[in-house]
Amino acid sequence: MEYRNEPVVWRPTEEIIRQSRLGQFLHEHGLADLDALRARAGSDPSWFWDAVIRMLDWPFITPYHTVLDTSRGPEWSQWFVGGTSNLALAALDRHVEDGLRDRTALIEETESGRVSTWTYGQLKAAADRLAYGFENMGIRMGDRIAIYLPMGAEAVIAMMAAAKIAAVVVPIFSGYGAPAMATRLNDCGAKAVVTADAFHRRGRVVAMKVEADSAVAQAPSVTVQVVVRRLGVEVPMQKGRDWWWDDVLADSPDSPYPTRIVPAETPLMVIYTSGTTGKPKGAMHPHLGFPVKAVQDLWHAFDLRQDDVFFWYTDMGWMMGPWMVYGGLVTGCTLMLYDGTPDYPDAARLWDIIDRHRVSLFGISPTAIRGLMAHGDEPLKDKSLQSLRVLGSSGEPWNPDPWNWFFERVGHKRCPIINYSGGTEISGGILTAFATEPQKPCAFNGPVPGMVAEVVDEEGHPTENQVGELVLKAPWPGMTRGFWQNSDRYLDTYWRRWPGTWVHGDFAYVDPDGFWYILGRSDDTIKVAGKRLGPAEVESILVSHPEVVEAAAIGVPDDVKGERLICFVVTKGGNDLGVELREYVAQHMGRALRPAAVHVVDELPKTRNGKVVRRAIKASYLGIATGDLSSVENVGALERVRQANKT
Repeated sequence: MEYRNEPVVWRPTEEIIRQSRLGQFLHEHGLADLDALRARAGSDPSWFWDAVIRMLDWPFITPYHTVLDTSRGPEWSQWFVGGTSNLALAALDRHVEDGLRDRTALIEETESGRVSTWTYGQLKAAADRLAYGFENMGIRMGDRIAIYLPMGAEAVIAMMAAAKIAAVVVPIFSGYGAPAMATRLNDCGAKAVVTADAFHRRGRVVAMKVEADSAVAQAPSVTVQVVVRRLGVEVPMQKGRDWWWDDVLADSPDSPYPTRIVPAETPLMVIYTSGTTGKPKGAMHPHLGFPVKAVQDLWHAFDLRQDDVFFWYTDMGWMMGPWMVYGGLVTGCTLMLYDGTPDYPDAARLWDIIDRHRVSLFGISPTAIRGLMAHGDEPLKDKSLQSLRVLGSSGEPWNPDPWNWFFERVGHKRCPIINYSGGTEISGGILTAFATEPQKPCAFNGPVPGMVAEVVDEEGHPTENQVGELVLKAPWPGMTRGFWQNSDRYLDTYWRRWPGTWVHGDFAYVDPDGFWYILGRSDDTIKVAGKRLGPAEVESILVSHPEVVEAAAIGVPDDVKGERLICFVVTKGGNDLGVELREYVAQHMGRALRPAAVHVVDELPKTRNGKVVRRAIKASYLGIATGDLSSVENVGALERVRQANKT
């Protein structure tokens, strides 16, 4: 891949390292550097995760007596055994008790421009009232509460209230239609849904309650629906089932709710993955799993601090939404939530939000950056962006040109980009860049401390200087405790290829300088005449062409070569450059790897958080079943893919 030879473009100063969360952690434990920390964390996980809990000052009512119990095997590891706590205790209650009552916890901005702010005290008071309300409606410990809301304060309050009563929160993507929502409600047996009347998207009203009603009609387990008056539009309300949010809070006691103290392994959340094949997988996470991993990553990699304003452009239905909420609130920083599209009413929207709200840590997907980059530098010309300290990215591999644009135009070459890759079942990252380490475009500095990662060959043996499978050789607290009511599928997905090894499904590579790269999903791998390619390798070349905005590469069966390379691109102005781009790839990769075809399309099918769904592209192109497309925001884009195979 071209960018393996990219130079280091950013280095931290000694002051940055010394003042960082990671630098202080290394100093406290007498460790020379990050590699020394990784080595000790890998050899003594109980020491490391105990040190992390102490670093976070996580509040326990009953201390744990055992950090890690693997008596049932690494697949079913138990953490902080004997300890009792609650996520809400760490994220809200203790901050209010420790003098942060009046600190701004959350800033919310809607697409229409409405801005509201919440202090930690106000957020806790609302969560307390809603917790009482949930109980009054018959919701109990262990019941599942689906959160089907736009990005806003109510989503955060509902998540905290669910934690307080030890119910299980189920975040659902705000853009899902009724069938996709009903699938998830039925799979987890949800008892309650929290939704809104409607929200705005690109200036139009999206009728959310109508969609929720249709889904709930197909989910007999749901007996309660709480509705937020977001736009004040008229919606039908079913007596005995539907309750207005404001009424629930008004009818609840104006007193602190006694947050339920539970064992560390008590379920906190079931969050569904967005795969494009098979039934969605509900990853289960406990109170001392997902949040601990999220905060550790944010502190060690992103250097998140209590005085930061933290904004990740995402949805609560994707992992990065709860990750931001749990990680940010446990830290005690200020969250910035935006409910809208990144280029509405114009392409300066996100940059304007950053300036007005003094955002210091900003995260976004590479696909979203590619889309904003297509508007050029004009939207940035009068934006300061001087509040930014750290940039973040996740969701898919980078290409060099958009990475450099983000680094130079948004970060002004002074902010590191924390490239971050893991997953819903991970509770955060396997690989990451660090705010305290040198940066190469598109690269990771390596595994997050505590993640014992390796790159292995087709037999599962460690490999150097070649592409291989990314695997994990030890458990960690954020590891999913299995898929909801489907333990075999969990084991089949991650554990049964090689004993004691978590196979994540990504292809990775470590360059001679020790920088790591993700080359795409291993099941997206393209193998042409025995030569194995990650799709990102081809896509990076295509988007380096000045007329190409986005690209997707797939491999399709070929009787002679095994597979042939097929590419789809979005070009500036829709110009048909298929022949030219075939030669362009051949010039960079060699004639043997010239694409069989390059098709120009209006758009690539993606999930809301910006992932290009290559498996759906491949299935559509081949005319076979595409599987679950509920996570695909623009399903219509697949029709152009289908037609491409007929031309």
